[in-house]
Amino acid sequence: MGNPQTRYVELQVTSHFSFLRGASSPEELFAAGALLGHRALGLVDRGSVAGVVRGWDGQKTTGCRMIPGARIDTRKGHALLAYPTNRAAWSQLTRLLSIGKARGGKGLCLLDLADIAAHAEGMIGILLPDRPDAVTAAQLDDMRRVFGMRGYAALSFRRRPDDVARLHLLDDMIRTSGLRAVATGDVLYHTPERRPLQDVMSAIREKCQVEELGFRRERFMDRNLKSPQEMERRFAAFPDAIQASADIAGICRFDLGEIEYQYPYEQVMEGRTAQEALSCLTEKAASERFPDGVPQRYRDQIDHELRLIARLGYAPYFLTVNSIVAESRRRGILCQGRGSAANSCVCFLLGITSIDPIQHELLFERFVSGERKEPPDIDVDFEHERREEIIQWIYQTYGRHRSALTAVVTRYRTRGAVAEVGKALGLPRDLTKMLTGLVWGWSMDGIPQEQVESLNLNADDHRLKLTLELARQLIGTPRHLSQHPGGFVLTQDRLDDLVPIEPARMEDRQIIEWDKDDIDALKFMKVDILGLGMLGCMNRAFTLLEQEKGITVGMADLQDDDPAVYAMIQKADTLGVFQIESRAQMSMLPRMKPREFYDLVIEVAIVRPGPIQGDMVHPYLRRREGKEKPEYPRPELRAVLEKTLGVPLFQEQAMKVAIVGAGFTPAEADQLRRAMATFKLTGGVSHFYDKLVGGMIERGYPKDFAERTFKQIEGFGSYGFPESHAASFAKIAYASCWMKHHHPDVFCAALLNAQPMGFYAPAQIVADARKHGVEVRPVCANHSHWDCTLEPTDGRYMAVRLGLGQILGLANGHGAAIVGARGPAPYDNVEDVWRRAGTPRAAIEKLAEADAFHCFAENRRQGLWKVKGLSEAPLPLFAAADAREGGFSPEGMEPTVSLRAMTQGREVVEDYRSIGLSLRGHPLQFLRAELDAMRMVTCADLASIRDGRNVEVAGVILVRQRPGSAKGVLFVTIEDETGVAQGILWPDRFEIYRRQVMSASMIAMRGRLQKEGEVIHVICDRITDHDPMLRSIAGRDFKVMPGHGDGATSGGGPDPRDPTFPKARTGASPPFGNIQEQEEILRIRSHDFH
Repeated sequence: MGNPQTRYVELQVTSHFSFLRGASSPEELFAAGALLGHRALGLVDRGSVAGVVRGWDGQKTTGCRMIPGARIDTRKGHALLAYPTNRAAWSQLTRLLSIGKARGGKGLCLLDLADIAAHAEGMIGILLPDRPDAVTAAQLDDMRRVFGMRGYAALSFRRRPDDVARLHLLDDMIRTSGLRAVATGDVLYHTPERRPLQDVMSAIREKCQVEELGFRRERFMDRNLKSPQEMERRFAAFPDAIQASADIAGICRFDLGEIEYQYPYEQVMEGRTAQEALSCLTEKAASERFPDGVPQRYRDQIDHELRLIARLGYAPYFLTVNSIVAESRRRGILCQGRGSAANSCVCFLLGITSIDPIQHELLFERFVSGERKEPPDIDVDFEHERREEIIQWIYQTYGRHRSALTAVVTRYRTRGAVAEVGKALGLPRDLTKMLTGLVWGWSMDGIPQEQVESLNLNADDHRLKLTLELARQLIGTPRHLSQHPGGFVLTQDRLDDLVPIEPARMEDRQIIEWDKDDIDALKFMKVDILGLGMLGCMNRAFTLLEQEKGITVGMADLQDDDPAVYAMIQKADTLGVFQIESRAQMSMLPRMKPREFYDLVIEVAIVRPGPIQGDMVHPYLRRREGKEKPEYPRPELRAVLEKTLGVPLFQEQAMKVAIVGAGFTPAEADQLRRAMATFKLTGGVSHFYDKLVGGMIERGYPKDFAERTFKQIEGFGSYGFPESHAASFAKIAYASCWMKHHHPDVFCAALLNAQPMGFYAPAQIVADARKHGVEVRPVCANHSHWDCTLEPTDGRYMAVRLGLGQILGLANGHGAAIVGARGPAPYDNVEDVWRRAGTPRAAIEKLAEADAFHCFAENRRQGLWKVKGLSEAPLPLFAAADAREGGFSPEGMEPTVSLRAMTQGREVVEDYRSIGLSLRGHPLQFLRAELDAMRMVTCADLASIRDGRNVEVAGVILVRQRPGSAKGVLFVTIEDETGVAQGILWPDRFEIYRRQVMSASMIAMRGRLQKEGEVIHVICDRITDHDPMLRSIAGRDFKVMPGHGDGATSGGGPDPRDPTFPKARTGASPPFGNIQEQEEILRIRSHDFH
């Protein structure tokens, strides 16, 4: 507690939610405040209350009270702090900020004095004057007019000449104007050591170097939090200003806990409450599903769920989700509920989820429990192209004043922090590029000394050292608010009475200022409307299947297991399918040998950090392969664990083991699950240790079995995968496997049209389809549409025609114009395409580069030569003549020129540069003679070489991954003309060869061959960069783009597949960081002929 003698309360604390101004988090400020003896702190961020929930958490942890408020700057230059005194005034403040944000757009808050006057009721205003001049005098009069007796003005030290005299003059002016002075410390950080970081933040904000900041920097040094005694000593000459701070703190008694969240009442049926309507809908759905009467197990479960829902008052929430799902079905948008909602029989019957919880024996308590008192969370996945329709429908149905998306706080990561701090400290851009080029995708770890030395940089250079040190401090600092991919908050009354709403960068979307953790803390309910690329891809596949082959199938029809599909899965032939296409999954499939749907559910859940760290994978595999017998000390455990061979793989099983084995109640088991989810932070599982292990021993279980069970549950940590979630995903995985097995042509076309998504680049998808006997035809000006299409053949499958959308850098509008102008009459020559389509010459050039004019018997060079002869736009006389005659006459008669054809190798390279893949061959086939001379084996040879031999194999990098569960081990996939090879680098090898792995496009891996059944890996000792060889094929710079699953360039973080995703995600310089921007990979100069 504060010193009983001190009265001073700090009322001007700015946190790092005043983006790029404050340099400390609310948690740090409150912890420091409690240590210094503050009883309360006033948290005021600029035009925002984004940090108050974190501050409220700080209050609960430290006991130092938070007084929530905001700093408002008007367009006429008034700067003031606004503090609500009660709950009603808080709504005035949030509405005021919403008005300013709606006016200012993203990141700005534009307000005038009139706006403040209209919302001043119950609010305390503190003016922040600078010099005692006429401007200040006018502003003091404004304050008195707006706030009357609740108006104050602040006195703060500025640390410049005559400062004390300035304060005395200000104090006199404030008294004369009839207001009261109050002392503030104008705090920006919790400890003086943050000053250099604060300067760098100012430089980043002002987009200049620290040396150029001048008067734009925050003007005096001691802006850190000080103890109340120190502040009273400094303001000893102004005793009333100190007393005023205590008086204001006494008046402002509003606490965030008073915010009462009210879920919208859903009026579904006239004259019925939400609960009655939900019961009625559920009964109707049950009788439709079971026309001969509802089986007893379902009846009991439905009654149990409806009782709980009624007790907790969640019926409106279920009705909301039901209406959203019904609307998307009405519009023909594929959607599927997932997450713990699949544990609910009500959700299953209403069609929100597609997993039968009775058949799978899922625990409802995992979803909603009476003890938990926290809102349920139903996630619904929609196909990502059409999700925006549903989002707009929600805005229209609930009204924009009652619905908004939650925010995501975008924070600095290593790459962005190093780039920004380097720029502010004046490091050359190529130096920071070198440093960030070696940073793994979404790393938050800063750049270690060894990496700096590996670049031959002087690690003792003062500026470089300072950059890395400050960048490390900047990592994790918020940069701005962006929108959550789909978490909606809906309210009964106005949402801006609870929290300010601001427009998002995207058109027609708005977000609140709090993120999902904040709204969880305040017990708001949210509905998740998420986009899933694979659902869109499957919808396209089903549509194509119906259009081209007349077969009508939907997700719901694929309920029965097809042995042929499982045979394909067992061979790990799963490139491009959902969830089971990653390296780790592919190496698991031949060992797991899934035979039925439930095996897939296990497969999806087992390759996760939780089971891997809890050491459950190997025991499970050994039991599955028959090398070890499952042990069930007691029959009741057998019922719980039999389907996973005695190993608890799912969160629900861990809960059931606690209930059955150790006598927990369902609610206690749920607390155990929650402890599993947060134990990393709080050590929460350990206090269940005695209860769980003790309870099991008491019931006659062996001690070592009890301890092993506890260790497995602990290993789940925050990664335990709910079974329902795994089942929802396995369902989509099976559907995509079914499509790939029976209709590889349809699957390939749908997958290419749904890019970018999944793990692999188009080149691998096409190569895989050709391996399965599908003919793939090149991009063609006369046959291609924008999307890939299917064309009839004499064979078993249809041919896939690559679409114009595959051409890198061709705009959708230009592609559409070319296809539209073609109509039924094919083009005759290059000039014909240009004249009829009316597209700019650059678009025609893109087609020529992609060799799309091969149908006019022109090779790529001839096509490009013809394009060079075109002017920027058709001449008006020729255009008029064409229109008159309805024909086409060339503008100029050029003599025919025969150009030397490109070499085959050059053609392949140009294919890769223009469409990212080649149907002519693989770049490495042109280097095979050289590679043979270097004694390199091909990827296909590895299968016939015996285990343990030393080999060297070369290829282009497809995917690099460092899963969190693998403790820094790197998995790399390379490809040559014969297939792919997997390499494993131990962490020490990765550090040695980091540069080669991170920046090369073609590498050779040398090491020992390791075989387990059909799974083959090279344990790498050495990595060699072979980019010069790759360049030699075409005599010019050339890189092969890695796949989307490549962790080094993207990986981790939010889902970048969503096309609507705002691009300003992290502080990483390129969005999602592909290390080289596209231009750098494909340097195409339009006028160069070799």
